[in-house]
Amino acid sequence: MLPGDGVGSEVVSAALLVLNAVKKKHNIEIETEFGDAGLNCISRYGTNLPEETVRMLKKSDCALKGPMTTPEGSNSETSAAVKIRKIFDLYANVRPVKSLPTVEGIKKSIDLVIVRENTEGLYSGLDFRVNEDVAIAFRVITKRASERIGKFALNLAEARKRHLTIVHKGNILKESDALLRSSIEKQGKNYKGVKIDDAHVDAMAQWLIKNPELYDVIVTENLFGDILSDEAAMLVGGVGVAPSANIGEKFAMFEPIHGSAPKYAGQNKVNPIATILSVKMMLEWMGYKGAAEDVQKAVEKSLEGGMKTYDLGGKRRCSEVGRAVADSI
Repeated sequence: MLPGDGVGSEVVSAALLVLNAVKKKHNIEIETEFGDAGLNCISRYGTNLPEETVRMLKKSDCALKGPMTTPEGSNSETSAAVKIRKIFDLYANVRPVKSLPTVEGIKKSIDLVIVRENTEGLYSGLDFRVNEDVAIAFRVITKRASERIGKFALNLAEARKRHLTIVHKGNILKESDALLRSSIEKQGKNYKGVKIDDAHVDAMAQWLIKNPELYDVIVTENLFGDILSDEAAMLVGGVGVAPSANIGEKFAMFEPIHGSAPKYAGQNKVNPIATILSVKMMLEWMGYKGAAEDVQKAVEKSLEGGMKTYDLGGKRRCSEVGRAVADSI
């Protein structure tokens, strides 16, 4: 468990209440250990991801990560999350977008998942200054990464509503997005029961607002997925209720999609539901399906009972929501 920066310790503490409750109910043995990572580590360790934390992660099955502050500007530290993704090759970023009871959203029946390729694109780290007047970033798309994320998204679509939408900008990025799209479509030939279509990213940005119920699994590259998934979170109540998973072949990291919100740190007011639902995704990944379902039901029951933080129009505290979900379990 990596609490991170700002409000991280508060939302992770609330999520730990829920994890402990579901462990007790389902008699699950999960050992938890806390590690240091984030901006708070730089003054103490000279890095936002200390070697001791990396060693701890390598001994673990998975990680629950709180939000972390990433410094901006030239020569600043790469984000701790990106470092962990690279170390463990967490190639699939999975962000479910689902309507919740009593939470105001753009529509009431939204249930989709955005699958984002997590290792390349414009986030490959090939970003540099040529001189004072010119900076260049390379957008890297490979057949291997595209086929791998395509297979992951197709497996997910096959288990859901059997509909996959490939998002790209192939009319402008003619070579890189042609490779992305064709690689995924090639994988799709092995999934006869899954309907595959595609959309340009700018069109998808508007269709998510107008007709989000038309989509099931959306797969795209790194930058597009980052932006679209934040937009999609606002359709169902905002980033405070939006969980995510970073999944590789042998390791996974789960985290809320929101930032560290330092101005709210220590106020016990932020919404822990995104982190709690990230615990749900972690339990699913571990194979504890019944426990994961209990977390989802408890979140919904708590919301129906009025357990809403300020971002959802309520007055409940972060810790109160965590305790209510745990008590419901």
